[in-house]
Amino acid sequence: MSNFAELVRNISYEVMPLRGTEDAVLADVPADVPLTVTVTESKGLDATLELSERLHGHGYAVAPHLAARQFADARHVEDVVARLREAGLRSVVVVGGDAPRPAGPFPDAFTLLQTMEALGHPFDRIGVGGYPEGHATIPRDALDLALKQKAPLATHVISQICFSAATTSSWAAGVVGLPVYVGLPGPVNRQRLVRISANIGLGRSARFVRKQRGLLWRLLLPRGYRPTPLVRRLGARAPANVAGLHIFTFNELRRTEAWRQRLLATVTS
Repeated sequence: MSNFAELVRNISYEVMPLRGTEDAVLADVPADVPLTVTVTESKGLDATLELSERLHGHGYAVAPHLAARQFADARHVEDVVARLREAGLRSVVVVGGDAPRPAGPFPDAFTLLQTMEALGHPFDRIGVGGYPEGHATIPRDALDLALKQKAPLATHVISQICFSAATTSSWAAGVVGLPVYVGLPGPVNRQRLVRISANIGLGRSARFVRKQRGLLWRLLLPRGYRPTPLVRRLGARAPANVAGLHIFTFNELRRTEAWRQRLLATVTS
């Protein structure tokens, strides 16, 4: 089986907790596609947890994002862990979050992971973030240290968006001990991206623009981005620890699923 085939057969979707997301998932996404539900600063953590619980109830494997900077204190962490345990969710993605100031004593993913570990969390899968192209405001050595600290408390890494297969593959080869799921945008409609960006404040967020570098302009330019060629380049280059793809759908679920089915047909025909 080629690397390309392995990537295509191991795809998860990231969705945003917006109005209509649940109905769109049920209409367009098969239940065997793993999902993550992101946290937005404007919607808050509860919107993510509520949507994750509902989708889990429909039979999906769901991992809510837990944004460290949105937790007020250790009791808040304990309450959320207990809530997810009771709901039967066994996967999470732990991120720092984009809030300019932490709501409590958790400025980053590592401090939240430590508290979750001390609580004896029930999670079988814990994803953490990685940065193939670095971060606009965090030095590379600090990013490398953070990933090394998080790795013993996690089960896999989900990379931030990078449009270079060579850069992503080189970075992934240096990730020791954890499988990597490569993050990339699906075939998002430019007009829809503009609407969603305005809805959750991305267009006004200088932090988002710095964090994602050229993401918005690459997606908004005519013919500026197509996912399939990037997937094929990744399939040709990816090291053995790249386990699959994590698609940032921007809630463009029908289009994303149609694209995934076309890819699957190329590796099963």
